[in-house]
Formats: sequence, C-alpha cells, structure tokens
Amino acid sequence: MVLSRTTDVESNEHVSSTFGSRYVRTALPKYEIGESSIPKDAAYQIIKDELMLDGNPRLNLASFVTTWMEPECDKLIMDSINKNYVDMDEYPVTTELQNRCVNMIARLFHAPLGDTETAMGVGTVGSSEAIMLAGLAFKRNWQNKRKAEGKPYDKPNIVTGANVQVCWEKFARYFEVELKEVKLSEGYYVMDPEKAVEMVDENTICVAAILGSTLTGEFEDVKRLNDLLVKKNDETGWNTPIHVDAASGGFIAPFIYPELEWDFRLPTVKSINVSGHKYGLVYAGIGWVVWRTQHDLPDELIFHINYLGADQPTFTLNFSKGSSQIIAQYYQLIRLGFEGYKNVMENCKANMLVLKEEIEKTERFNILSKDVGVPLVAFSLKGQSFHSEFEISEMLRRFGWIVPAYTMPADAQHITVLRVVIREDFSRTLAERLVTDIVKVLHELDTLPSKVSRKMGAEDFGNVKGKKVERDKLMEVIVGWRKFVKDRKKMNGVC
Repeated sequence: MVLSRTTDVESNEHVSSTFGSRYVRTALPKYEIGESSIPKDAAYQIIKDELMLDGNPRLNLASFVTTWMEPECDKLIMDSINKNYVDMDEYPVTTELQNRCVNMIARLFHAPLGDTETAMGVGTVGSSEAIMLAGLAFKRNWQNKRKAEGKPYDKPNIVTGANVQVCWEKFARYFEVELKEVKLSEGYYVMDPEKAVEMVDENTICVAAILGSTLTGEFEDVKRLNDLLVKKNDETGWNTPIHVDAASGGFIAPFIYPELEWDFRLPTVKSINVSGHKYGLVYAGIGWVVWRTQHDLPDELIFHINYLGADQPTFTLNFSKGSSQIIAQYYQLIRLGFEGYKNVMENCKANMLVLKEEIEKTERFNILSKDVGVPLVAFSLKGQSFHSEFEISEMLRRFGWIVPAYTMPADAQHITVLRVVIREDFSRTLAERLVTDIVKVLHELDTLPSKVSRKMGAEDFGNVKGKKVERDKLMEVIVGWRKFVKDRKKMNGVC
C-alpha cells in the first residue's frame, strides 16, 4: 500500500515553481536588509527579472568597454573568480601572468628593454587608476628635482587638452595639481601641440597627450608634441616629460598604424596607460600602466608588505582585487597574438568606414571623426535643424540602441555630437541595421514639431495662429534649448 502524507504550506513553498511561490508577489525591502531569508531560486529570479530592464550591453554604442569574449575565456574567468590578486605568495602563477602581460605591453610600446630586462609596470582596475599612479610618479619626480635644486615645489601643474577624460580632472583635484587645459576650437577637437608647449613652465610635471580622444576618437600628434618639447627643454633645462593616455588607442595603433610614432620611441614619453578592458578585448576591470625605465617610477612610492606570507612590492591605489581580468588579458595576448589583434582592429575599422558611408548617404549629418584613430563615428546634424541630436539619441532607445549625444568642451561647446563606438562584436549587419533605424527616427522627427516648440507656449511664438513661425526666431529658441540641455549634461565624463 502506498503511504501518503501532508506537508505544511511553508514546505510546499520550497518544492513548488519559483513563480508559484509567495516570494515573487511579496514586496522585498530595497534599502535595508530583510528580517528573514528567502530561497536561493527566488532570490536569483527576482534579481534576474529586474536586470532584464537594463540595456543590452552589445547594443550599448556609447561605451568603449568590451562586451564579448570567447566561451573558453569566460570559463577561465569563472575558474579564478575567487582568487584575490594581492595574495601573491598564495597565487604565484597569477602574479607571473601579470608580469608577462606587463612585459608584453611594454615591448609592444617599444620600451627600451634588453632581451633579459624586465619592464616596469602594473595592472590596475582601469585607466583611471593607471593615470593616478602615473601622475603621482610625475609629481614625486618633479618635487624631488625641485628640492635638489633648492626651489619651491608647492605649485605643480599639468598641461592637457580640454578633451581629456574626467579622470584627469580627478587626479588634479585629488592630488592638488593645477590643471592647465588647452581649449578646443570648431573643427579641431584635440589638443594643439603648439599651444600646449606654450603653456608649459618650470612647474609643469608633465604634458598629457591622448591617443584616442573620447569625443571623436582622434589621435593627438604626440610626435609633434615631443619635438616641440625637446626644443623647449633644451632651451630651458626643465626636462618636462610626456605621459600618453592610450586608454583607447594603445591596443589599436601598434597593430594597424605601426608607422605612427607615439610611444617610447619618442624620448620625452616616460609612461603610458592603456585599458585592457577596451581594445585589449577584456571585460571591464583591467588597465595597465608602464614606465619607460625603472628610474621613471620613484622607488619611494612602492610599498613592501610581508603579512601575506612573503615580501610583496605594491604600487596601487586599492589593495584587494580579483585575478580574473588579469588572467583574461593574458588569454587574449597569447590566444590572438599580433596577427589576431591586427585582424580584429582591421575589422573594427572596416565596419566603422561602412557605418560612416551609410550615415553620409542620408545627407543629414556632418562627420566629425577621422578615419585614422579609434574606430568610431562622431556626427552632428547639418545646418540649423529644427530637432536636436539629443532627440535622436532618445528615440533610438526605442529600438534598443544606446547612442550618446553630448556637447563638446570649451571652446566648442556649441557643437552637439552623436557618437557610435565600433567594438569587436559590432558587425556590419548591425551597422546597416543601425542606419536603418536612424533613418526611421529622422523620418518620424520630420513629421513632428520641434521639441522646443512643443514645450514653449503659443505666446512665445508670437501668438500668430495659422502663420508659419519665422525661421530665425525658431532657431533662436532651438539654440536656447541646446544650451539648456548642455547645462544639464557634463560632457568630460563620457566614457
């Protein structure tokens, strides 16, 4: 005879369907820890459901950060997810993999190393931390030099273009360094080397050049900057160095623009940062900074600890961090090699050119980006359009696309731009689909009054019923609207 027994309601909760349990219909506390536990499957499903409302990372065309890796690398990442990189004595192989990455990258950037010499560099959580570390090294070297000369060392400055990423502003503010910015101009959206060198004085700790501007992807002329700086250093004896922020371009230029001189081939370039999680083709969380020689990183900035089992040198702003991204970077370097990276970058450039040509065919946009640089397309509406780039950006989200709109920094803040970043996983098919959706948005906007006129009352348009508003007057309102949007959006933080 088959025996049966009853169970209480609580027990049934654990054997029934996740969506049949009470946990999916009960509001959970959002800003404080709940009093009781919930089943693991319910917790997973609740979070997974909410995350569905996020955008699709592969359709996020605002970001330079990698959104796809091979399944084999995904497995390596998960296998090492519980390793703390800072425990070097416990995980010596992981430490060795980081050292190999540093040496590969330094040699890729033509560091003057012998066959048996070891490169000076470190892995970071991204280029922001890398820039902080490089800036600290420049500041300390400058201070030591000034102290030895018996001169004041309390007013350091750094020269950059106004197009730098916000991490440079953070460095200047956090570490009390004056930021001297070279302003932009319409049609020239990178730092002018001549103007930059004019701003250099005896208190300049370095000049920061950008290999791949966040705004337009353009490479700054590091070679020209170096030549002008060498001449000024010879005249003044200041020996002002260059740091190259190659966050986006450092894994592009060596493979498809090998003749371009921007790295340690130039004598005044003392350090370079690069984002492994951008065109290094690794998920978010890895950056690198390498120095020309060991003398360019003051030993006094390196800490030595032994409470994890052995003497361990460390030069980072944080302490604990995961090992997964370092292992993933090593995977990509040995998996792809020079040939593989070159193929990926050539594909990105080819898809960028296709997208650029298709956007030009609409005859509605001006292209602001260059063919040589980071593979992206930056474009703005032609002439005095009744609609704005911000409206196009907003409407493209209905198709799933995340395409940022932003205004340029000073003195080009009257220019508004849309930008599409071409990553490894952005195919030609997606490029063609994006243009199709842009055309749909343009056609829809053509049938609508401007967003400005919808927000303004009839009184603001002259109270003339049935008569067409004069173009000049309408454009004044549109310019006012763009200024309003610009004031609400800070641009230097575009990533």
